Amino acid sequence: MSEYTAQANKLAKKHGIKLVVLEETFGKHFPEDKENRSIFKMKLTCKGKSYTFKFGQSINNAGISPSMYDVLACMTKYDPGTFENFCGDFGYDEDSRTAERTYKAVCKEYKAMSRLFSEEILEELQEIS
Repeated sequence: MSEYTAQANKLAKKHGIKLVVLEETFGKHFPEDKENRSIFKMKLTCKGKSYTFKFGQSINNAGISPSMYDVLACMTKYDPGTFENFCGDFGYDEDSRTAERTYKAVCKEYKAMSRLFSEEILEELQEIS
């Protein structure tokens, strides 16, 4: 087990974070995908709250369920700010519809993560990625 995986598992145990795979499908997850990948419907729970979402696994790891680290490292743990700041920070074109869709998805995920986890836990999660 890698140091990162151990750190994520330790944090999950400390805060009672659970991760459950609800379903697995195979297809294109991201708009720019050229190959199919495993797409997992996942559920994160913490202190009676839950967040259900889809997770596109690495193409190289098709059929392998994501670890706690895989998921927590990929989740949005920072406020994305304004659309303009988001585009500037991540190199998106402000006139791009794809950038706008991505921004909205990131904002939605950040809102869900902020609802699910306290500020303290979010700060700890920032350390594992």
